[in-house]
Amino acid sequence: MYRKIILIVLLFGAVFANSNQKVILITGTAHGIGKSTAQYLLDKGHIVYGGDILVAENLYLNEIGGVALEMDVTKQDHVDSAINQIIAEQGRIDVLVNNAGIAVGSAIEDVLMEDALYQFEVNLFGIGRTVKAALPYMRAQGGGTIINISSVLGKAYNPLYGWYVSSKHALEGWSDVLRLEVKQFGIDVVIIEPGLIKTNIGNYSARYFEKYSKNSVYADFYSPDDSEGNSFDNYSDPIVIAKVINKAIDAKNPKTRYSAGAYSWILLTMRSILPDKWFDKLILKVTG
Repeated sequence: MYRKIILIVLLFGAVFANSNQKVILITGTAHGIGKSTAQYLLDKGHIVYGGDILVAENLYLNEIGGVALEMDVTKQDHVDSAINQIIAEQGRIDVLVNNAGIAVGSAIEDVLMEDALYQFEVNLFGIGRTVKAALPYMRAQGGGTIINISSVLGKAYNPLYGWYVSSKHALEGWSDVLRLEVKQFGIDVVIIEPGLIKTNIGNYSARYFEKYSKNSVYADFYSPDDSEGNSFDNYSDPIVIAKVINKAIDAKNPKTRYSAGAYSWILLTMRSILPDKWFDKLILKVTG
Protein backbone atom coordinates (compact mmCIF):
# COMPACT_ATOMS: atom_id res chain seq x y z
CA MET A 1 0.00 0.00 0.00
CA TYR A 2 2.80 2.36 0.98
CA ARG A 3 4.62 1.73 -2.30
CA LYS A 4 1.44 2.42 -4.29
CA ILE A 5 1.02 5.77 -2.56
CA ILE A 6 4.60 6.74 -3.34
CA LEU A 7 4.13 5.70 -6.98
CA ILE A 8 0.94 7.76 -7.29
CA VAL A 9 2.66 10.80 -5.75
CA LEU A 10 5.61 10.46 -8.13
CA LEU A 11 3.38 10.06 -11.16
CA PHE A 12 1.27 13.05 -10.13
CA GLY A 13 4.41 15.10 -9.61
CA ALA A 14 5.74 14.15 -13.03
CA VAL A 15 2.47 15.04 -14.76
CA PHE A 16 2.22 18.32 -12.85
CA ALA A 17 5.82 19.24 -13.68
CA ASN A 18 5.32 18.38 -17.35
CA SER A 19 2.11 20.46 -17.48
CA ASN A 20 4.11 23.48 -16.31
CA GLN A 21 6.88 22.93 -18.83
CA LYS A 22 6.88 25.66 -21.46
CA VAL A 23 8.47 26.04 -24.87
CA ILE A 24 10.45 29.26 -24.76
CA LEU A 25 12.36 31.32 -27.32
CA ILE A 26 14.85 33.87 -26.01
CA THR A 27 16.71 36.25 -28.30
CA GLY A 28 20.22 37.46 -27.49
CA THR A 29 21.37 34.47 -25.43
CA ALA A 30 25.13 34.58 -26.03
CA HIS A 31 25.77 36.88 -23.08
CA GLY A 32 24.30 38.77 -20.16
CA ILE A 33 20.59 38.70 -19.38
CA GLY A 34 19.78 36.31 -22.21
CA LYS A 35 22.40 33.78 -21.15
CA SER A 36 21.45 33.87 -17.48
CA THR A 37 17.78 33.57 -18.35
CA ALA A 38 18.33 30.61 -20.67
CA GLN A 39 20.35 28.77 -18.02
CA TYR A 40 17.85 29.59 -15.27
CA LEU A 41 14.79 28.51 -17.25
CA LEU A 42 16.47 25.28 -18.34
CA ASP A 43 17.14 24.53 -14.67
CA LYS A 44 13.43 25.07 -14.07
CA GLY A 45 12.64 22.31 -16.56
CA HIS A 46 11.51 24.37 -19.53
CA ILE A 47 12.36 23.76 -23.19
CA VAL A 48 14.57 26.66 -24.22
CA TYR A 49 15.63 27.84 -27.65
CA GLY A 50 18.11 30.70 -27.74
CA GLY A 51 18.90 32.83 -30.76
CA ASP A 52 21.89 35.06 -31.23
CA ILE A 53 23.98 36.68 -33.95
CA LEU A 54 27.13 35.52 -32.10
CA VAL A 55 26.87 31.92 -33.25
CA ALA A 56 30.02 30.43 -31.70
CA GLU A 57 29.46 32.10 -28.32
CA ASN A 58 25.88 30.83 -28.26
CA LEU A 59 26.73 27.14 -28.73
CA TYR A 60 27.01 26.57 -24.96
CA LEU A 61 23.20 26.21 -25.06
CA ASN A 62 23.44 22.88 -26.87
CA GLU A 63 25.72 21.56 -24.13
CA ILE A 64 23.32 22.40 -21.25
CA GLY A 65 20.12 21.04 -22.76
CA GLY A 66 18.90 23.98 -24.80
CA VAL A 67 18.88 24.62 -28.54
CA ALA A 68 21.18 27.27 -30.01
CA LEU A 69 19.91 29.11 -33.08
CA GLU A 70 21.67 31.48 -35.45
CA MET A 71 19.38 34.46 -35.24
CA ASP A 72 19.81 38.06 -36.34
CA VAL A 73 16.55 39.82 -35.48
CA THR A 74 17.15 42.36 -38.25
CA LYS A 75 16.78 39.56 -40.83
CA GLN A 76 13.29 38.22 -41.54
CA ASP A 77 14.54 34.87 -42.82
CA HIS A 78 16.42 34.26 -39.54
CA VAL A 79 13.31 35.02 -37.51
CA ASP A 80 11.06 32.85 -39.68
CA SER A 81 13.54 29.98 -39.62
CA ALA A 82 13.74 30.05 -35.81
CA ILE A 83 9.98 30.08 -35.30
CA ASN A 84 9.44 27.40 -37.94
CA GLN A 85 12.02 25.12 -36.31
CA ILE A 86 10.40 25.48 -32.90
CA ILE A 87 6.93 24.72 -34.25
CA ALA A 88 8.23 21.75 -36.27
CA GLU A 89 10.00 20.27 -33.25
CA GLN A 90 7.65 21.21 -30.41
CA GLY A 91 4.31 22.03 -32.04
CA ARG A 92 3.91 25.23 -30.01
CA ILE A 93 5.63 28.30 -28.60
CA ASP A 94 4.49 29.36 -25.15
CA VAL A 95 6.86 32.19 -24.29
CA LEU A 96 8.81 34.69 -26.38
CA VAL A 97 11.47 36.68 -24.54
CA ASN A 98 12.68 39.58 -26.69
CA ASN A 99 16.03 40.29 -25.10
CA ALA A 100 18.36 41.04 -28.05
CA GLY A 101 19.37 44.68 -28.04
CA ILE A 102 22.17 47.17 -28.56
CA ALA A 103 23.02 50.60 -27.19
CA VAL A 104 24.27 53.26 -29.58
CA GLY A 105 26.01 55.62 -27.18
CA SER A 106 27.01 59.20 -28.02
CA ALA A 107 25.41 62.61 -28.31
CA ILE A 108 22.32 62.74 -30.53
CA GLU A 109 23.88 65.25 -32.93
CA ASP A 110 27.10 63.25 -33.22
CA VAL A 111 25.51 59.93 -34.20
CA LEU A 112 25.14 59.29 -37.93
CA MET A 113 21.59 58.46 -39.01
CA GLU A 114 22.68 55.05 -40.29
CA ASP A 115 23.70 54.13 -36.72
CA ALA A 116 20.54 55.65 -35.28
CA LEU A 117 18.41 53.65 -37.71
CA TYR A 118 20.25 50.44 -36.83
CA GLN A 119 19.52 51.14 -33.15
CA PHE A 120 15.80 51.02 -33.93
CA GLU A 121 16.21 48.14 -36.35
CA VAL A 122 17.44 45.94 -33.50
CA ASN A 123 15.64 47.32 -30.45
CA LEU A 124 12.18 47.88 -31.92
CA PHE A 125 11.69 46.49 -35.41
CA GLY A 126 13.61 43.30 -34.56
CA ILE A 127 11.15 42.71 -31.74
CA GLY A 128 8.32 43.47 -34.14
CA ARG A 129 9.56 40.73 -36.46
CA THR A 130 9.72 38.06 -33.77
CA VAL A 131 6.34 39.00 -32.32
CA LYS A 132 4.61 39.01 -35.71
CA ALA A 133 6.13 35.61 -36.50
CA ALA A 134 5.06 34.06 -33.17
CA LEU A 135 1.58 35.55 -32.80
CA PRO A 136 -0.29 33.30 -35.29
CA TYR A 137 0.87 30.21 -33.38
CA MET A 138 0.05 31.71 -29.98
CA ARG A 139 -3.43 32.63 -31.18
CA ALA A 140 -3.98 29.14 -32.59
CA GLN A 141 -2.97 27.47 -29.32
CA GLY A 142 -5.14 29.83 -27.27
CA GLY A 143 -2.50 31.77 -25.38
CA GLY A 144 1.10 32.65 -24.73
CA THR A 145 3.37 35.19 -23.06
CA ILE A 146 5.45 37.87 -24.78
CA ILE A 147 8.16 39.42 -22.60
CA ASN A 148 9.93 42.51 -23.92
CA ILE A 149 13.16 43.57 -22.24
CA SER A 150 13.13 47.34 -21.97
CA SER A 151 15.17 49.36 -19.45
CA VAL A 152 14.68 51.88 -16.69
CA LEU A 153 15.62 54.24 -19.51
CA GLY A 154 12.34 53.26 -21.14
CA LYS A 155 10.87 55.81 -18.74
CA ALA A 156 13.89 57.87 -17.66
CA TYR A 157 16.81 59.29 -19.66
CA ASN A 158 20.41 60.42 -19.47
CA PRO A 159 22.92 62.20 -21.75
CA LEU A 160 24.74 60.35 -24.55
CA TYR A 161 22.08 57.66 -24.91
CA GLY A 162 19.40 59.57 -26.78
CA TRP A 163 18.96 57.03 -29.56
CA TYR A 164 18.97 54.10 -27.12
CA VAL A 165 16.56 55.86 -24.75
CA SER A 166 14.20 56.69 -27.61
CA SER A 167 14.18 53.07 -28.80
CA LYS A 168 13.21 51.89 -25.31
CA HIS A 169 10.56 54.58 -24.90
CA ALA A 170 9.13 53.49 -28.24
CA LEU A 171 9.25 49.83 -27.20
CA GLU A 172 7.27 50.54 -24.04
CA GLY A 173 4.50 52.39 -25.89
CA TRP A 174 4.44 49.73 -28.62
CA SER A 175 4.19 46.98 -25.98
CA ASP A 176 1.29 48.75 -24.24
CA VAL A 177 -0.68 48.84 -27.49
CA LEU A 178 0.20 45.22 -28.27
CA ARG A 179 -1.03 44.17 -24.82
CA LEU A 180 -4.47 45.63 -25.51
CA GLU A 181 -4.71 44.08 -28.96
CA VAL A 182 -3.76 40.51 -28.07
CA LYS A 183 -5.49 40.23 -24.69
CA GLN A 184 -8.59 38.85 -26.45
CA PHE A 185 -6.54 35.84 -27.56
CA GLY A 186 -5.31 34.98 -24.06
CA ILE A 187 -1.83 36.37 -24.77
CA ASP A 188 0.00 38.35 -22.06
CA VAL A 189 2.49 41.11 -22.85
CA VAL A 190 5.02 41.92 -20.14
CA ILE A 191 7.67 44.66 -20.00
CA ILE A 192 10.84 44.13 -17.97
CA GLU A 193 12.75 47.27 -16.94
CA PRO A 194 16.28 46.36 -15.79
CA GLY A 195 18.45 48.81 -13.91
CA LEU A 196 22.24 48.64 -14.14
CA ILE A 197 23.10 45.05 -15.05
CA LYS A 198 26.45 43.39 -15.84
CA THR A 199 26.00 42.77 -19.56
CA ASN A 200 27.95 43.19 -22.78
CA ILE A 201 25.83 46.13 -23.92
CA GLY A 202 28.14 48.72 -22.33
CA ASN A 203 31.11 47.37 -24.24
CA TYR A 204 29.03 47.57 -27.41
CA SER A 205 28.17 51.22 -26.82
CA ALA A 206 31.85 51.94 -26.10
CA ARG A 207 32.54 51.39 -29.80
CA TYR A 208 30.30 54.33 -30.59
CA PHE A 209 31.91 56.51 -27.91
CA GLU A 210 35.27 55.72 -29.50
CA LYS A 211 33.84 56.59 -32.90
CA TYR A 212 32.12 59.85 -32.01
CA SER A 213 33.68 61.39 -28.89
CA LYS A 214 36.74 62.83 -30.59
CA ASN A 215 36.34 66.54 -31.36
CA SER A 216 32.71 66.48 -30.23
CA VAL A 217 31.15 69.78 -29.14
CA TYR A 218 29.57 67.73 -26.34
CA ALA A 219 32.96 66.83 -24.84
CA ASP A 220 31.79 67.84 -21.35
CA PHE A 221 29.43 64.85 -21.31
CA TYR A 222 31.99 62.28 -22.38
CA SER A 223 34.07 60.55 -19.75
CA PRO A 224 37.64 59.44 -20.54
CA ASP A 225 36.46 55.92 -19.61
CA ASP A 226 33.47 55.85 -21.99
CA SER A 227 35.44 54.25 -24.81
CA GLU A 228 36.67 51.50 -22.47
CA GLY A 229 33.23 50.05 -21.64
CA ASN A 230 31.62 49.43 -18.26
CA SER A 231 33.61 48.72 -15.09
CA PHE A 232 30.45 47.12 -13.63
CA ASP A 233 31.01 48.71 -10.22
CA ASN A 234 27.72 48.48 -8.30
CA TYR A 235 25.99 46.71 -11.20
CA SER A 236 23.63 43.79 -10.53
CA ASP A 237 24.19 40.25 -11.78
CA PRO A 238 21.93 39.30 -14.73
CA ILE A 239 20.42 36.51 -12.63
CA VAL A 240 18.17 39.08 -10.91
CA ILE A 241 16.45 39.70 -14.24
CA ALA A 242 16.30 35.98 -15.04
CA LYS A 243 14.39 35.45 -11.81
CA VAL A 244 11.96 38.25 -12.61
CA ILE A 245 11.35 36.78 -16.07
CA ASN A 246 10.67 33.39 -14.49
CA LYS A 247 8.25 35.06 -12.06
CA ALA A 248 6.34 36.61 -14.96
CA ILE A 249 6.23 33.27 -16.79
CA ASP A 250 4.89 31.44 -13.72
CA ALA A 251 2.27 34.07 -12.88
CA LYS A 252 -1.31 33.22 -13.77
CA ASN A 253 -1.98 36.93 -14.26
CA PRO A 254 1.44 38.61 -14.73
CA LYS A 255 1.98 42.30 -14.11
CA THR A 256 2.33 44.56 -17.12
CA ARG A 257 5.74 45.73 -15.85
CA TYR A 258 8.51 44.43 -13.63
CA SER A 259 11.71 46.23 -12.66
CA ALA A 260 14.85 44.95 -10.94
CA GLY A 261 18.56 45.59 -10.71
CA ALA A 262 20.79 48.32 -9.37
CA TYR A 263 19.19 51.77 -9.12
CA SER A 264 16.00 50.63 -10.87
CA TRP A 265 13.64 51.47 -8.02
CA ILE A 266 15.15 54.83 -7.13
CA LEU A 267 15.45 56.00 -10.73
CA LEU A 268 11.88 55.03 -11.68
CA THR A 269 10.54 56.53 -8.46
CA MET A 270 12.35 59.83 -8.97
CA ARG A 271 11.13 59.98 -12.56
CA SER A 272 7.54 59.46 -11.45
CA ILE A 273 7.48 62.09 -8.69
CA LEU A 274 9.85 64.84 -9.84
CA PRO A 275 8.93 67.57 -12.34
CA ASP A 276 10.90 67.33 -15.57
CA LYS A 277 13.33 70.16 -14.82
CA TRP A 278 14.06 68.83 -11.34
CA PHE A 279 14.75 65.42 -12.81
CA ASP A 280 16.99 67.10 -15.43
CA LYS A 281 19.04 68.66 -12.61
CA LEU A 282 19.29 65.33 -10.82
CA ILE A 283 20.50 63.48 -13.92
CA LEU A 284 23.00 66.21 -14.84
CA LYS A 285 24.40 66.14 -11.30
CA VAL A 286 24.70 62.34 -11.27
CA THR A 287 26.25 62.14 -14.75
CA GLY A 288 28.68 64.95 -14.02
